Amino acid sequence: MSLRLPCVLLRLFASAALATGALSGCQAYLDSRYSDSLPPTQGVQAITGLDKSVSIRRNAMGMPLIETATFHDALFGLGYIHATDRLSQMVSLRLMAQGRLSEMAGPGMLDVDRFMRAVNLRHSASVLYRDSSPRLKKFFEVYARGVNAYLFRHRDRLPMDLAAAGYQPEYWKPEDSVLVFCLLNFGLSVNLQEEIASLVLAQKVGSDSLAWLVPTYPDEALPVGEAEKLKGLELSGTIPGLAALVGASQQVADLNMLGVAASNNWVVAGSNTRSGKPLLANDTHLPLSMPSYWNFVQIRAPKFQAAGVTIAGVPAVVAGFNGKLAWGMTMVMGDTQDLFLEQVRQEGNQWRYLADGKWVPLRERHETFFIKGERPVRETIYETRNGPLLNSVLGERKHPLQPLRMSTGYGVALKGLPFEGDQSLDAFFDLSRAQSVDQAFEATREIRAAALNILFADEQGIGWQVTGRFPNRREGVGLLPSPGWDGRYDWDGFADPMLHPYDQDPMQGWLGTANHRTVPKGYGMQLSNSWYYPERAERIEQLLGAGKQDGRSTTAMQYDQTTLFAAKLKAMFEAPGMAEPLEAAIDALAEPARGDARLALARLLRFDGTLTADSADAALYEAFLSESGRAIFLDELGPDTEAAWQALVEMANASYSAQADHLLARDDSPFWNDVSTPEQEDKPRILARALAAAVDYMKRAQGPDPASWRWGGLHTYRWQTETTRLAPYLPAGQRSGVKAIASYLDRGPYAAGGDHSTLNVSAYRWGEDFDTWLIPAMRIIVDFGREEPMLGLNSSGQSGNPASPHYADGIDAWLKGQYQSFPFKAENLDKVYGNQRLLLTPAK
Repeated sequence: MSLRLPCVLLRLFASAALATGALSGCQAYLDSRYSDSLPPTQGVQAITGLDKSVSIRRNAMGMPLIETATFHDALFGLGYIHATDRLSQMVSLRLMAQGRLSEMAGPGMLDVDRFMRAVNLRHSASVLYRDSSPRLKKFFEVYARGVNAYLFRHRDRLPMDLAAAGYQPEYWKPEDSVLVFCLLNFGLSVNLQEEIASLVLAQKVGSDSLAWLVPTYPDEALPVGEAEKLKGLELSGTIPGLAALVGASQQVADLNMLGVAASNNWVVAGSNTRSGKPLLANDTHLPLSMPSYWNFVQIRAPKFQAAGVTIAGVPAVVAGFNGKLAWGMTMVMGDTQDLFLEQVRQEGNQWRYLADGKWVPLRERHETFFIKGERPVRETIYETRNGPLLNSVLGERKHPLQPLRMSTGYGVALKGLPFEGDQSLDAFFDLSRAQSVDQAFEATREIRAAALNILFADEQGIGWQVTGRFPNRREGVGLLPSPGWDGRYDWDGFADPMLHPYDQDPMQGWLGTANHRTVPKGYGMQLSNSWYYPERAERIEQLLGAGKQDGRSTTAMQYDQTTLFAAKLKAMFEAPGMAEPLEAAIDALAEPARGDARLALARLLRFDGTLTADSADAALYEAFLSESGRAIFLDELGPDTEAAWQALVEMANASYSAQADHLLARDDSPFWNDVSTPEQEDKPRILARALAAAVDYMKRAQGPDPASWRWGGLHTYRWQTETTRLAPYLPAGQRSGVKAIASYLDRGPYAAGGDHSTLNVSAYRWGEDFDTWLIPAMRIIVDFGREEPMLGLNSSGQSGNPASPHYADGIDAWLKGQYQSFPFKAENLDKVYGNQRLLLTPAK
């Protein structure tokens, strides 16, 4: 959302009345001030661009049903409704993708813009759009006309954030929808943050110890060979702009657009359901935001029917049901980009880089940044054969508006997927129209732009297809940056799509994915090395193998808060080589640490892994996970304000963490020692200290009586708008204004259960705090055994406008599991959507 508050609001909120808590008056003022930005939900509006009429009805949560006589009008109506409900979100996503946020937010967003200009999603989008079919281009054009019809009609009644910023959005272009698609796809680049973080860690610990810190499952060998790529390189101080690159990538991540690793989906064959018909479930995990990035829509047109989630700005039902086929998706965690270190030097007035023994000129690309309240800045971005040098535009400056001077040293080049000849957009649309599992396979095999696990079901069967384009690397696996001057690490084409994993109607009667390693080590092609924690996938297998499923059991699974990592931790504590040394290490502690450690161990050994918000043992368990990570790594990488510690934290929150790896394995790791003490510690001693520290933390946080401890007292949900998230990067006066109206824009806190490893995901940023940042942003269940198969709910309201009654009403439904039905039979439509409608008619 958002950005700058009007002066009248700043004066209002700086007043003494605010200091005395007159908040309800502020809310009333804002509601009345911006109520005219809410478009009508009933009546008749004449709109230019329609072929025939469009009927729009809404359910109790404000989710729309769009009914039309032509597919043209359905697309037009979808664009109109997206702009109605999420205009601010659409504008923000477009500016983010274009690298133009500073035009609306000011210089605090300039490094984000620099980062995004270097990534150059505009080029990716132009190629993807250029190579799409004429049919699809026509669809995007009609959708854009619908968006623009709303923009024109309501140009003087913009939502609060746009009106307050004085920002008049440009009209929507068909290419903008592709740009938003590319931005969201770029957000799947989990390994990008890991590779940036690894450079920071390598500067601190060297390449020899780096392999212990990168994400690796405990049953896999350490990636020593990958770390050896950096051996002998003098990295400390020789990567100009690395700190700025780290900061900019973190800002992008803070805006929820980078490194989001999550989602569950499973599909059950009729042989394993109580109804004898298949069942599909999908909950996609995204950062906790207000509004959600998902937007529920149902469309009924003569040649197209579908209900499910959309992304405002993109004319497609991403996951849902079309009356014959259900489909849902998760991230593969595909490693489809690489960082390359490049040797860079200046020769006269020209910059060159080393490639296969020759110094060749860097390509130059010039970008102009327009900044609110400042003069434009023109800068140069340099590129190698491997891609743009991210640090050629990001670096340490005396003034943030000063153009960066290139420096001799290492450049950091980003190599991404080419989109030439890509028909992914057509394939996504074909998937939404597929009438069977077989047709779904035909469509999904053509999706190259996004690495996804797509599951689907019809009334007879189920299927799984991995999509995307995966590079063949001549050497190395792309987990860590490679020397760009050495052609040994170049890409050599892409894996044959025939090798992409898939399955159909398996003997076990179900399929499921949860961002885990879905193929065995040594599979015929490389999908990734940066898998997420396996516990969610293991829990899916455990529950689906326990008996026949139905809608009720599926809902229970989506709200399940049991972690299987607790049992693995208990097995580690009780292992023959650990139990006695750990007891001895605890006995060697002084009081009160000895008693605290004994209390912690006893309770953790009894803990069943249920992470409910009211559980005392869950609070202690999570405190131990936090304190153990600090005990293992902070002495080498700290203090916690240091770049190296923050880099480890970044890695731990993107995929499987070194902390989990060390707890379950790696007993010979050099990090099982406290370098700040003269003696040599081992794993039992470090664990004993962590057990004592966990109890000490809980006593300080929630008192000395363990009976009063609550996980939900540490761990909460808080829905924040982009306005609030951007506040730290705004000038002081604007930050104060945002803080003054935060309770109007944001919601929470609410006590939360679960964590990153539970099906009902509620991940916190390990190493920072326990505040939830990642949740199931939507939930879908399609049960072919029901009269009306599809149920769904969102994690916030349908509207992104704070003045709307549907701005936050979805939160309570999400917390309580109150799913909405999306009927396909004509006789059931009135029961859900009623008879009140907005009718758009062709303007004469």
